[in-house]
Amino acid sequence: MAFWTTGRHRSDVRGCARVLFEVWAPGAGERVTLWLEGREVPMVRAAGRRGRADGDGWWSAEAAAGPGARYGYALDGGPVLPDPRSPRQPNGPDGLSAVVDPDGHHWRHPWPGRGLRDAVLYELHIGTYTPEGTLDAAAAHLGELVELGVTHVELMPLCPFPGTHGWGYEGVSLWAVHEPYGGPDALKRFIDTAHGHGLGVVLDVVHNHLGPSGNHLPAFGPYLLERRPTPWGAAVNLDGPGSDEVRAFLREGALRWLREFRLDGLRLDAVHALADDRALGFLEELSRAVDALAVELDRPLFLVAESDRCDPRTTTPRAQGGLGLQAQWNDDFHHALHTALTGESAGYYADFARAPLAALAKTLTRVFFHDGTYSSFRGRTHGRPVDVTSTPAGRFLGYAQTHDQIGNRAVGDRLSATLSPGPLACAAALVLTGPYTPMLFMGEEWGARTPWRFFTDHTDPALATAVREGRRREFAAHGHAPESIPDPQDPGTHRASCLDRAERDREPHARLLSWYRELIALRRGQPDLTDPDLGAVRVAFDEEARWLALRRGDVRIAVNLGTAAADIPLGPGGRVLAAWEPVSVPGPDGVLRLGPESCAVLLDG
Repeated sequence: MAFWTTGRHRSDVRGCARVLFEVWAPGAGERVTLWLEGREVPMVRAAGRRGRADGDGWWSAEAAAGPGARYGYALDGGPVLPDPRSPRQPNGPDGLSAVVDPDGHHWRHPWPGRGLRDAVLYELHIGTYTPEGTLDAAAAHLGELVELGVTHVELMPLCPFPGTHGWGYEGVSLWAVHEPYGGPDALKRFIDTAHGHGLGVVLDVVHNHLGPSGNHLPAFGPYLLERRPTPWGAAVNLDGPGSDEVRAFLREGALRWLREFRLDGLRLDAVHALADDRALGFLEELSRAVDALAVELDRPLFLVAESDRCDPRTTTPRAQGGLGLQAQWNDDFHHALHTALTGESAGYYADFARAPLAALAKTLTRVFFHDGTYSSFRGRTHGRPVDVTSTPAGRFLGYAQTHDQIGNRAVGDRLSATLSPGPLACAAALVLTGPYTPMLFMGEEWGARTPWRFFTDHTDPALATAVREGRRREFAAHGHAPESIPDPQDPGTHRASCLDRAERDREPHARLLSWYRELIALRRGQPDLTDPDLGAVRVAFDEEARWLALRRGDVRIAVNLGTAAADIPLGPGGRVLAAWEPVSVPGPDGVLRLGPESCAVLLDG
């Protein structure tokens, strides 16, 4: 690493900036050389960070350098490689690293922080949010999100990866920002602008694997465990020899995003894929460090896990025997809602599709569908029950669409590709008035018709071919014609995934956008809709008639997914707070007459 807060930047008697360069390279034999702006600087074994006299694999050198200076490390006379903790990769993962000044950005907006309480998150991919695909271009549209009513922007991964376009989950320089997006300075401008709008910012980080191309970490040390494969390659070494430093690499990188970039939280990708058998797991270690940093900085910080385990211990406080993360995605709620909307029953939807409204009712009141039940998709019992009497609802994120649930489909089709506006409005009502912390995927709010596909820009021809053919084989096994699967390497696949903002002003998109704004405003204005008491949530449904009613305190939500009008017993009287189609309050018989593919929100009294 070679940036000034940790690099102890100072000036010598001639006024030259001097930087301390440090690298963990236990893989080196006798020599590590710093290459700085074309010159060699010998490095020496550094004092051991963990009290070991041999330096524990750390090497250091001090040299004059300023922001933008290019550098790298050569091990035992080998090729010059980028810094594992590089703060900037101007020429991509295979290029030289660059020195940055962490204090170079003038922050315009003081920021007290914004926690997850009463939050509405908005998942956003920088490369497809605007035609330009940059952080600066995205920042220019943050005012639209304020008008929508969301509280936090959740950025998909920003670490450098080969090429220009990609989802970001194949990053390799975990401390840097993808240069085509604008690099680290642009990220700070984006966050500063968001904070000026009152928006929190969350960053998606990947700790379970590294990308297959441009990854030079194994040359430096035991960052990976080949004997512990994940679906995306070798696992990151969290419990083998040398794992103390690998954990520090991940932990300190995470804290740097929160401290130096003033992020409000981190989303942790696929934590169920972390290969970690140590008594003190990495997630617990990281949550402890983040909580300590929040105290130090005197502002709220949080971690959100993507987890497939259906395990409430992920977000149970550490003092109660949990891992202490603040929230986790709830895919079970998504799967139940998706099957109720679409009738799909393939793959992991099968268990939910047998009785989709019953599944939806269970996930609205008990969080997980698989809470110790048999999962036919996994071929085993899965999950653990949530204690709804003591677990706040806000610890779980609820959503109708995400990058995964759209992009991992064969052609990246959104719900809006097959559903009319009515069911889309019903989905929005259940997400935004439901008990969980809502999250939207970019463009969902206006029913974007643009797909969001799996796209890559691998510079290695063999890898590009393998990805293309592998994706076609995967979906051919599920009955799709190989030629119908978009080529991830085709630039047109990426271009097709970019949002079309002109849709926002056209019908039926404008009406749906107005509905999302109305629902978010209701959530903010009705205290019952942010009540964390899961035990107080009540649900009734009719599987055959395809309606579901949800009660949250004095607020009643009714959705009719059927193609015929439905009579829904809600109780008499009240007033309509919002309705997709005009509706009258229930009469003395307490029955709400709700039109097909419609929804309404009512208040008692």
